[in-house]
Amino acid sequence: MALLIKSGEIITADSRYVADIYIEDQTITRIGVNLETPPDTEVIDATGKFVFPGFIDPHVHVYLPFMATFAKDTHTTASQAALIGGTTTFIEMCCPSRNDDALEGYRLWKEKAAGSSACDYSFHMSVTKFDEQTESQLREIVADGISSFKIFLSYKNFFGVDDGEMYQTMMLAKELGVIVTAHCENAELVGQLQAKLMSEGKTGPEWHEPSRPEAVEAEGTQRFATFLETTGATGYIVHLSCAPALERAMAAKSRGVPIFIESVIPHFLLDKTYAERGGVEGAKFVMSPPLRDKRNHKPLWDALEQGFIDTVGTDHCPFDVMQKAMGASAFTAIPNGIPAIEDRVNLLYTYGVSRGSLDIHRFVDAASTKSAKLFGLFPKKGTIAVGSDADLVIYDPAYRGVISSATQTVNNDYNGFEGMEIDGKPSIVTVRGVVQVRDGKFTGDAARGEFLRRKPQHF
Repeated sequence: MALLIKSGEIITADSRYVADIYIEDQTITRIGVNLETPPDTEVIDATGKFVFPGFIDPHVHVYLPFMATFAKDTHTTASQAALIGGTTTFIEMCCPSRNDDALEGYRLWKEKAAGSSACDYSFHMSVTKFDEQTESQLREIVADGISSFKIFLSYKNFFGVDDGEMYQTMMLAKELGVIVTAHCENAELVGQLQAKLMSEGKTGPEWHEPSRPEAVEAEGTQRFATFLETTGATGYIVHLSCAPALERAMAAKSRGVPIFIESVIPHFLLDKTYAERGGVEGAKFVMSPPLRDKRNHKPLWDALEQGFIDTVGTDHCPFDVMQKAMGASAFTAIPNGIPAIEDRVNLLYTYGVSRGSLDIHRFVDAASTKSAKLFGLFPKKGTIAVGSDADLVIYDPAYRGVISSATQTVNNDYNGFEGMEIDGKPSIVTVRGVVQVRDGKFTGDAARGEFLRRKPQHF
């Protein structure tokens, strides 16, 4: 059935106007005022509400074997939580370890998602080693529709690559037009600092941040930028958390290095005092890079407003209280990550646009459009235009509420943003023209999501 979204205030990265949107066969076919439609068209009145392009989370973990356990979400729970929060597409990190076969890992991640996602999805392919099989396997994966790699400059002997492997990955990426995303730290320094702190009896979650201090992230960022500059590859820093790393990345941008910056919603709103709480309460907030000193918030918000930070993701990675308690006697055993996929859009709108100075077009750009452009999804995704997929978020700016684990859809028993107020939320969300969320509740097709094949474009 055709769908008409009537009289909403359409807001994209570069435009704002009131109009109707007519949808048929999964795409937007007409935009205009007082559009005439066939009599059997479903009509949704969006008067007084914003209509945004479907939001894109460029950095999530759903299926993830990590630190002797597994992240809690399934593609069913994560995708429905994403949609309730206004995210209609996510890009999941496919993360086989150094001990796994990359191609088998990629096929496993695809199998886990197939038929189980309510929203559209794709993957960043992690390169966790570079041996005699890696190049041919990566070529096959790129041919299957993956246009981005992920490397870790951390988690030595598990996910992490050495400098030689980073160089080889970038050279192949440059040839193929693939963008390289990177977790920027220094695996050797982190390992040494962890061992030192543990030997001194400093075992609680409050020592996680000192084991991976800002200087270590800044060094990793600088090294990543240097390798990009040397190889000519295009790069994307994931979850940048602090001013020193930001300075290194912006310096690289200023001298023409093709480098883009992502930060994630926890680093804009939470700080290291959350992880300094005793026991498991602190462990809930252990993630990497760690939550930082609050003084980093303003530089991140400023850089986002000015467009130096390109995107805002989540690094969504839920572990429950029992899993977090695995690190009761050693912070090095706390599974890293917190859930955020359901709350990103509402938090960014509330504390950026509604209560801050973030321009609403920059909000749309950072939460949707820029990711679509960087990762080969634009203009099918990331905008509202004739011919684009009808991924739309009808957003109620008048809504007022409070975030609570009691009402979340994410498969976890706590919420890192518990008790935070939100101004506005999605009321209706569509995926390729089908209503998946009504009145803020998932009501749609649990298997609606499609795997998005993307073409490399960073030659």
